[in-house]
Amino acid sequence: MKSRIILNSKHLQLTLNRICYELIENHNDFSESAIIGLQPRGIYLAKRIHKILTQITGNKNIMTGNLDVTFFRDDFRRQENPLVPQATQMDFLIEDKKVILIDDVLYTGRTIRAGLDALMHFGRPKKAELLVLIDRRFSRQLPIQPDYTGKTVDSVASERVKVEWRETDEKDQVILYTSEKE
Repeated sequence: MKSRIILNSKHLQLTLNRICYELIENHNDFSESAIIGLQPRGIYLAKRIHKILTQITGNKNIMTGNLDVTFFRDDFRRQENPLVPQATQMDFLIEDKKVILIDDVLYTGRTIRAGLDALMHFGRPKKAELLVLIDRRFSRQLPIQPDYTGKTVDSVASERVKVEWRETDEKDQVILYTSEKE
């Protein structure tokens, strides 16, 4: 496979900062807002967003959680291997809150749909928004669009986008993988 870096570490940090300022414009002091990272890889983005927002605003009380969507996916019974759910960590109620669902890559929209279903088990938010680092906009199977996007990538189904985080992959970057045949 051929690979091409879409965002290097420096550009990724600039992108995260830009997104955080957009969030501040729309959520002010975050007293009525909650940030929820979708398991497994959206949690790294959510943690980074939370950290940057805390540094910029000085607010250390921004509600942040992790949400597992494993058993809310429409394809979970079709897997050959047993699924291993991740931990859901939300120590707050989302009732009448503005919720920002966060995932690293928006591809078909199925993970986000599952996230919305899972979210409703914790109450009815006043508003639900979607933040993604990478939007693969021409691959949607469901009518889901992000409210906040780091970068839009036009790619075909045979290509793969991977977000690498220094916490798990030792480096911050986004890579587009393309098969050699193309």
